[in-house]
Amino acid sequence: MDFIHDLKYEVLLASQSPRRRELLALAAIPFKPVNVDVEEVYPLDLDVSLVPEYLAELKANAYNALVENQLLITADTVVILDNVIYGKPKDRTAAIQMLSLLQSRTHRVITGVCLKTTTRKKLFKVETDVTFYPMNESQLEFYVDRYKPYDKAGSYAVQEWIGVHGIERIDGDYFNVMGLPVSRMVRELSDF
Repeated sequence: MDFIHDLKYEVLLASQSPRRRELLALAAIPFKPVNVDVEEVYPLDLDVSLVPEYLAELKANAYNALVENQLLITADTVVILDNVIYGKPKDRTAAIQMLSLLQSRTHRVITGVCLKTTTRKKLFKVETDVTFYPMNESQLEFYVDRYKPYDKAGSYAVQEWIGVHGIERIDGDYFNVMGLPVSRMVRELSDF
């Protein structure tokens, strides 16, 4: 079955992420970008590995314009090290500090995805382990100053300079680290 042509829904992507848009386009999934305005907060006692799914569902539930024959995709990606979530850095100093903590270590990248129609909802997550080589401060400063990763969980984008120079190993879905486990999502969409 060629699900792209058999999919009975107009696909809506509720994300400002250019990476998520790029990945849907790469998968040849026609979509329309939409905006969801929601404060990304979660219960502090929630297990960190469940936060991405919680936030993806929160975003899906905040979108009130869904009509019949539309399928909404929402997602949230977090970087976790030592059971602590490292989100988007607030400034240059925070970005360099985050990257310093990640270097020479393995962290988890988890993306939660919610697929929602007016009658169905599917929630799932994908986990990927990423190991960084040791990097010195001048390398980290170069990356932050040149690429300004302030809109990226963990202060980095795997498809940028740091991915080529700094990542020793990825165990799991590369595209998940970019922000959308598109291969798994294609399989989940086929059920719709």
